[in-house]
Amino acid sequence: MPIVIKSPTIIEAAGNKPKIIEEYFGKVNSKSSEISIARMKSPQGWIEPGQRPEFDEYTVVIKGTLQVKTENEIIDVKEGSAILAKKGEWIQYSTPYEGSVEYIAVCLPAFSPDNVNRDES
Repeated sequence: MPIVIKSPTIIEAAGNKPKIIEEYFGKVNSKSSEISIARMKSPQGWIEPGQRPEFDEYTVVIKGTLQVKTENEIIDVKEGSAILAKKGEWIQYSTPYEGSVEYIAVCLPAFSPDNVNRDES
């Protein structure tokens, strides 16, 4: 039987500025550990700690430009583009350019604070 998600759960985000995470599917909103799907809205100047997650993260940028830093390069993922960050790879997301960024993130298995492995400050 299909499962209808009537509204997301707002999740507190890591980073230097407030970022909105609307989780539709995942450990909090749908009690799913297999997948998480969330819409993110990050303000200009937002940056989160680096991480080495235990999940693959598929990201589709809906609006603006998301900057993705890896151990080897810095990638600008522009509106209408997507990126896949493979599990075990170090990555850091930020929105350094003018304007906010909106994107959809899909994590397999689901995101959790326990499996994201953020850098210690």
